[in-house]
Amino acid sequence: MRTIRLLVLLLVAVLALGVLSACAGPARQATPNIGIISLMEHPALDAARDGFLQALRDEGIEFDYDYHNAQGDIPTLATIAQGFVSNDMDLILAIATPSVQAMFAETSTIPIVGTAITSYEQAGVVYSNEAPGYNVTGASDMNPIEAQINMMLEFVPGVQTLGIVYSSNEPNSVYQAAIATAAAEALGITVVTGTVTTTGDVYQNMLSVAGRVDAIYIPTDNTHANAMAVVGSVSISTGVPVFAGEENMIMGGGIATLSVNYFQLGYQSGLMAAQILRGEGEPATMPIQFAESYNYIVNGYMVEALNITVPERFRPYIQQPE
Repeated sequence: MRTIRLLVLLLVAVLALGVLSACAGPARQATPNIGIISLMEHPALDAARDGFLQALRDEGIEFDYDYHNAQGDIPTLATIAQGFVSNDMDLILAIATPSVQAMFAETSTIPIVGTAITSYEQAGVVYSNEAPGYNVTGASDMNPIEAQINMMLEFVPGVQTLGIVYSSNEPNSVYQAAIATAAAEALGITVVTGTVTTTGDVYQNMLSVAGRVDAIYIPTDNTHANAMAVVGSVSISTGVPVFAGEENMIMGGGIATLSVNYFQLGYQSGLMAAQILRGEGEPATMPIQFAESYNYIVNGYMVEALNITVPERFRPYIQQPE
């Protein structure tokens, strides 16, 4: 009799636990862990990261993240990527083209969202912008390069020779330099190119190119973005104005540009990541997005230093470097 009573009590306890579990609802999912990999630290890339994180917070996504940057060293990117795969991250934010290439080489399953990447197709990490097809999607920082070249001519109307300087080991820069070259040559401007592979090469390359041209154009190149103080000093010492693809580069030592806002670009990537984390989409079927707006910016210090007259329509966009 005692045995029967014990069995009844055990059955009641089991049923009670089941009821409590049902009332509690489904088990809570673990907080997603996001890996953030960046080529290096500079204002544009940092702004893209901050925009990404802000978008996730605004979307109410609870998450943990692990941020690493390679300080411009490509082999270090591979090490970071391997670590993220070993730690089985739930999603990766890849900032800049070499970062997304490093992650893509290490995993075909972890969702990768990119930002501050000019051409995903040229980088070889998507099948197409419209249908990525793999585990990569994101937002592109492709700039209105032809508009930037035309803008330059409003500031310096007599340009006959244009220097285009960029990093030869950054696919995004090579791609943009080709577009800028075609745009300049279509206007009858002679192009002189100068390439670097590290920030240590920037000073001598700038001096060499500046001695042969009327103005210099730099695309959204991470190596030069990290050395704009050097670029600015050469510009002032030689009197050759520099126009660049991005606003932070301009404020570091250039004249003017029409630029992507990198915080907003990162924010776009963050909204895409939120969809993936909520199970509302997957990279393979999420088209690459492009910047929704561009900003004019003029460096007040540099135009004064080079005695350049700012065209009337650009005067509202003059800013002084901090």
